[in-house]
Amino acid sequence: MANLTSAINVNVPAEVKEESNSIFNSLGLNMSTAINMFLKRVIYERGIPFEVKEQPSKDFLEALKELDYMETHPDEYKSYTNIEDLKKDLLADD
Repeated sequence: MANLTSAINVNVPAEVKEESNSIFNSLGLNMSTAINMFLKRVIYERGIPFEVKEQPSKDFLEALKELDYMETHPDEYKSYTNIEDLKKDLLADD
C-alpha cells in the first residue's frame, strides 16, 4: 500500500513558529515530524494529549474574592431562616 500524505496549512504567530522550530531543531526534529508526533498522540489519547484549561474571566475572579469575603464575614450579611422572609425582603420597596 502506498504511503499517502496530506498537507496541512496552519497560521501561527511568527514568534511561536520560530521559537518552537528552534526547540524542535535542538531535539533533532523538524516541524513536520513534531506535528506528526502530536497528531499521532492525539489519536492514541483520543483527545488533546495535555490538559486544556480556560482562563477564568476577571469578573469570575472578582466574584470569587467577593464570595470568600462573604464567607469569612457572615455577620455583615443578612440571612434568612425561611423562604417567606426572604421573599418579603426581596419584594419590599426600600
